[in-house]
Amino acid sequence: MQPHMSLASIHRLFKYAVYLLLTANVFIFFAEEYAAAQHQFTNGVAVGQLINAYAATIDTAAWVILLLMFELETAVLSDEQFTKPVSLALHALRIFCYSFIVYAFYGYLVNLEFSVAAVVVPGLSDVCALVADQWAYAVDLDEYETLTTGNCASMSAANTFYRFPEMKAVVDATGLTEIIRLAWVDVINAATWLLVVLVLEADVRLQEHNRLEGLIFRLSNGAKFVLYSILLLAAIYWGIKGDFVDFWDAFLWLVAFVFIELNIFEWRQEDQAASTRPA
Repeated sequence: MQPHMSLASIHRLFKYAVYLLLTANVFIFFAEEYAAAQHQFTNGVAVGQLINAYAATIDTAAWVILLLMFELETAVLSDEQFTKPVSLALHALRIFCYSFIVYAFYGYLVNLEFSVAAVVVPGLSDVCALVADQWAYAVDLDEYETLTTGNCASMSAANTFYRFPEMKAVVDATGLTEIIRLAWVDVINAATWLLVVLVLEADVRLQEHNRLEGLIFRLSNGAKFVLYSILLLAAIYWGIKGDFVDFWDAFLWLVAFVFIELNIFEWRQEDQAASTRPA
């Protein structure tokens, strides 16, 4: 008879399954943003426009690498394995990831600015009038549908429409409001994650020197409680608005960082036990 899997094995299997799903999200976001880029960048995406077109893809890829680094530092590598070359390599890779994460945050800001810059199309009262010129309708943030005689009437019954800068894409006032709100949530979510990772970096460095104690430990937990609550609210908002991919991604990231928090907790417990063990 085969022995049952231990709780530790089940925990590890579930954790790495979450990490694998987050890696898959990189390709899901790329597919979404590639489709949107066909409308937003009709002449092709220049190198300087990559962050505008693929902010979520770049952001998610950098975060996946950073997540795996946190996993290495807090659960996989032992203290003896933290040699100088290993530490230098981890620090270099961390700087590389943070540069892209900050770059992606800038991309979310650009996308918000882009959404807010939409202007009224003068004289347009029926979206079906745009069919002949192959315009698109913004059905969601970064999601456009080419207008045809078969779908234009179902897009909107409004008589005022807004055009996005340098794009043959329109949306009505209600849709624009929702898009701007989603763009704001992207910015707030990205900024909050930057703060979360700053606190986690401090936790890891302090724990390396056995200084994650007392008031510092309580302040860290209090800050993370507020930050994770904001991230949860963002995930709930995406869920309510029916944006399943963003909701699913946000949920998986929260679960993933719960595992990192558990790693740090177990690491701290082990160090405390070692410090009280008789020599």
